[in-house]
Amino acid sequence: MSRRIGDFDDVGNEKEAAAPDRISSGRSSSRVTQPYVAHKVGLPPKQSIFKEFTAAVKETFFSDQPLRSFKDQSNSRKLVLGIEALFPFFRWSRDYNLAKLRGDVIAGLTIASLCIPQDIGYAKLAGLPAENGLYSSFVPPLIYAFMGSSRDIAIGPVAVVSLLLGTLLQEEVSSKDLVAYRRLAFTATFFAGVTQFTLGFCRLGFLIDFLSHAAIIGFMAGAAITIALQQLKGLFGIKDFTKKTDIVSVLRSVFSSAHHGWNWETILIGLSFLAFLIISKYIVSLRKNIEQEILLDKQGVAIVSYIRQGVNPPSADQIHFSGDFLTKGFKIGVVVGMVALTEAIAIGRTFAGMKDYQIDGNKEMVAMGTMNIIGSMTSCYVATGSFSRSAVNYMAGCHTAVSNIVMSIVVLLTLVFITPLFKYTPNAILASIIISAVLGLIDIEAMKLIWKIDKLDFVACMGAFFGVVFISVEIGLLIAVSISFAKILLQVTRPRTALLGRIPRTKVYRNVQQYPEAIQIPGVLIVRVDSAIYFSNSNYVKERILRWVTDEEAELNQKCLPKINYLIVEMSPVTDIDTSGIHALEELYRSLQKRDIQLALANPGTVVIDKIHASEFPDLIGKDKIFLSVGDAILTLAPNYEI
Repeated sequence: MSRRIGDFDDVGNEKEAAAPDRISSGRSSSRVTQPYVAHKVGLPPKQSIFKEFTAAVKETFFSDQPLRSFKDQSNSRKLVLGIEALFPFFRWSRDYNLAKLRGDVIAGLTIASLCIPQDIGYAKLAGLPAENGLYSSFVPPLIYAFMGSSRDIAIGPVAVVSLLLGTLLQEEVSSKDLVAYRRLAFTATFFAGVTQFTLGFCRLGFLIDFLSHAAIIGFMAGAAITIALQQLKGLFGIKDFTKKTDIVSVLRSVFSSAHHGWNWETILIGLSFLAFLIISKYIVSLRKNIEQEILLDKQGVAIVSYIRQGVNPPSADQIHFSGDFLTKGFKIGVVVGMVALTEAIAIGRTFAGMKDYQIDGNKEMVAMGTMNIIGSMTSCYVATGSFSRSAVNYMAGCHTAVSNIVMSIVVLLTLVFITPLFKYTPNAILASIIISAVLGLIDIEAMKLIWKIDKLDFVACMGAFFGVVFISVEIGLLIAVSISFAKILLQVTRPRTALLGRIPRTKVYRNVQQYPEAIQIPGVLIVRVDSAIYFSNSNYVKERILRWVTDEEAELNQKCLPKINYLIVEMSPVTDIDTSGIHALEELYRSLQKRDIQLALANPGTVVIDKIHASEFPDLIGKDKIFLSVGDAILTLAPNYEI
């Protein structure tokens, strides 16, 4: 609890202890003390509306100064810089050498061995044929290698996006109608790319930041559990399986078929391979001869079956550009594109931080959008950055995006020559691979840290998690976004305020809750507002300050201490104020006048002081009631207690 100077038996002792802080001059022991002079709050030079508007636009959309490198350059040099800005490949390829190539080839071969079985499994998760998963690891990585700015991210289908896409598609079209299903998938992929490209081109990448890190952690963990539960169909060999994704429906479907739908040979193969993957920590390709696998099929073990051989066929003519499916594809594409973009940017920033380089978020969006637009025209579905593959790519020693090119070449060779060998791969094996891959998405340590740091963030995390697990993926995503927005609204509409006191033997005024030894000046109440004052919170700020005044007056009356004569509002954290905020200050002034309390402001910022003077508020409270600092205010209003 803070102290008041009136609480001391000997006020003079407190002043004497503070005496050394006075400003002195001279070399002799008999120094002359110079009085402290209060400074006036400066008014910023008046700017035109056009300059204010352009400054705001520049800071909002061009804060990274993308054209800075073009300044004072020749036209030919500007052309080269423009090409390099659009295709970063040409910038870093100038310094490319054999040592980097060696690391990239090793990394590319490593992630290729990981992506091929994953792509087949993720395609089934999206309800698409296996070859569409392989197509999505051929064309999109090539496009990204030339246009992306991340050196470490590995491009291809991912579990969460595949699950979300499959769930949303099956709400509109039955997966049994493969032609209509694939057309809607390509349409959604096209509009996912358009969404991503538009966000990057219009420099609106800050919109994806509205999905908080905590919500992403919960959503990913919930999606991982949902994906793993969906794989129980393949792991147990169940043929009649629910189309719902919530945990209750899935477990009911699994246990209701225990006596007649489980295949023990499939379970043995799946669990054995899953245990092998978890224990060994890496994926090993199982090479069995065709006769053995055909024998497994005869024993009731479900296999992948047909995989189309050859490169990606064109699919531009299958995209819906009119009719009802256009609207459906657009809605699905926007949702899936935003989720894919959020995951990719998060992964790119993570590895860029580990290697101490910067990625351009807007360029990443343009690259992601371009690769998905082209991918939709070449039989691919939504591709993005894969965390598991990117981690393997990083640890395998990649240096540049050439590792994506190497992976694409390996996938191409697989499509042309090796796809028949995957025909007899048991579905239980694919289920095991997917389960082992998605387990890494459950970050328990991150959840513990979120709980320690911010309980409201933890609510967002758990809301997204339980929404995905117990309801559906899209509801979980909606909950994640809703809680993130709710947190923003709560922080904006209910800003923090603090009661300030003076730290002993200093001129520093701090929160009395953080510093219980801080001393409150008799007759003066100092309140700090820790937020901009807008229409959404102005009434709350006014009422909260008046509650501070009421509470302090009650406590002072109880202790028989001097009443409050001045209220000082410390405004250094107030970055902006609107007309509603100024109106709230005017109402606060009138309420204080009825209590015979004078209002003073301390340290208003450039924007705030400019708007306050424009409103003529200083004429209401008095221009001499606006101070540069709390110390200046105390010097003027309560000089007997100034240090």
